[in-house]
Amino acid sequence: MDNKVEIVIFGGGCFWCTEAVFKGLKGVISVVPGYAGGSTENPKYREVCTGRTGHAEVIKVEFDPKQISYVDLLMVFFATHDPTTLNRQGNDLGVQYRSIIIYTSKEQRFKAEAFIKRLNTNEKKQVVTELRSLTKFYPAEEYHRNYYIRNSSQPYCQLVISPKLKKLKEKYFKLLKKVVK
Repeated sequence: MDNKVEIVIFGGGCFWCTEAVFKGLKGVISVVPGYAGGSTENPKYREVCTGRTGHAEVIKVEFDPKQISYVDLLMVFFATHDPTTLNRQGNDLGVQYRSIIIYTSKEQRFKAEAFIKRLNTNEKKQVVTELRSLTKFYPAEEYHRNYYIRNSSQPYCQLVISPKLKKLKEKYFKLLKKVVK
């Protein structure tokens, strides 16, 4: 029996949002917010927020490809953020909020490139999502983990994260573990 697990890193703005989106998907084993794509070793949140580390706020997604495909993850990723804005998601501005896919295999890279190419043929605005190979992932501080679950009544969660989860529920109901808020 093949129990192959895959990992991909996604950055689509604030990692509180992307963590909440991907935690609810069938076949996703774990989601860890963190930092990747920059040059500073062992960055901390305050450093990443300055934009000077080069790191993006990302999530490391561990998934079972027998339960959810990488392409399904790409569909959810691109549907729950704006991949056509450079270094920005909504009011979050800076290199740390860029759209980025950090792949862990050549197959993931090729599938992401093909997916972006297909998106770019159908859209007026071009996808600016950065693609790169994983070199280092730094887990975020503990207080960032499960942020939405622990703080869902806060205004940011209600105004930014809850609408993303609603959109996910409406568009990708079959991929969800359970109905999310």
